[in-house]
Amino acid sequence: MLPTGPAIQSTPEAEAFVRFCYQRRRTGWPELYDEMCAVAARGLFRGMSTDALAEIGVGFSLFETPRLAALVTRVAAEEQAARRAARVAAMEQQRPEEAMVAAVGTAAA
Repeated sequence: MLPTGPAIQSTPEAEAFVRFCYQRRRTGWPELYDEMCAVAARGLFRGMSTDALAEIGVGFSLFETPRLAALVTRVAAEEQAARRAARVAAMEQQRPEEAMVAAVGTAAA
């Protein structure tokens, strides 16, 4: 179960790591956990290993997964909202009738 209390604080570096992993594999928790472990094992994010990531607030132990899951859920939601906003902005630049057709198609999907 994910924490339901006050918002869990994270470091900007931890958020950047999760965003990096999310952009490599656009999926949510728990599937993204596998990608994060692979990235950490290979040092693909700024050359950081699991030990270095632990220092910035990214822990992979069983006891740290609820906090990591909450961070992944929040970052994934922010990334999805940003993509939606970019799509809307692109539609607004189209001619009005094309934007209307595209908006109706997006709402139906």
